[in-house]
Amino acid sequence: MRSWGRANRLSPATRQGIAVGVATGAYGIGCGALGVAAGLSVPQTMLTSLLLFSGGSQFAFFGVVGAGGSAGTAVAASTLLGLRNAFYSVQMAQVLRLSGWRRLLAAHLTIDESTAVSIGQATPSERRRGFWVTGLAVFVLWNLMTLTGALIGDALGDPRTYGLDAAAAAAFLALLWPRLRGLDPLATAVVAVVLSVAVAPFTPAGVPVLVAVLAALVVGLSPRPSRVPRP
Repeated sequence: MRSWGRANRLSPATRQGIAVGVATGAYGIGCGALGVAAGLSVPQTMLTSLLLFSGGSQFAFFGVVGAGGSAGTAVAASTLLGLRNAFYSVQMAQVLRLSGWRRLLAAHLTIDESTAVSIGQATPSERRRGFWVTGLAVFVLWNLMTLTGALIGDALGDPRTYGLDAAAAAAFLALLWPRLRGLDPLATAVVAVVLSVAVAPFTPAGVPVLVAVLAALVVGLSPRPSRVPRP
């Protein structure tokens, strides 16, 4: 019995992937409710989860649309936030080594969570398993919870009545906070806040998000103090 139990025990990558999928999927309820609050229909909200499938990009899109911003500004803001997945794909391509339709599927599932679980594993096989388990679990549960949130939000009326309009800002802070380690991330965050607050009174909704992206260039191009080599 012990040998059978050990043989059928879930691997670390599988356990982590399922846990991350459940936690992220539950968060999709807020995504669905915010989509309806921004003025989108339930099918339109669902399409963002099925086709865009990037929580940060979706929240940015909903935020700009809900604030009255133009469609072009909303798409630009969501696209800029989604560009990080392109950088993830460079690393994941070396891990997965796929071709054909599986490469396209893997590209769609390349997100923060699937990449993080994958690179945290010790062996190549576990990295691949972690990617697929996490990506598929998040995709299925995220879309189910988005539908649930959209239906609940549509039934309750305007979710802003219950304070759900603040969930997008809270979501961004929750995603950002664990990454603020080191001088450069903190400096980038501070400069981004200063830039967005400075231009917010004079620009249309969504433009401050685009301007805040310049913070990465300001910090990245700033001169670094030279280190004096030890004798």
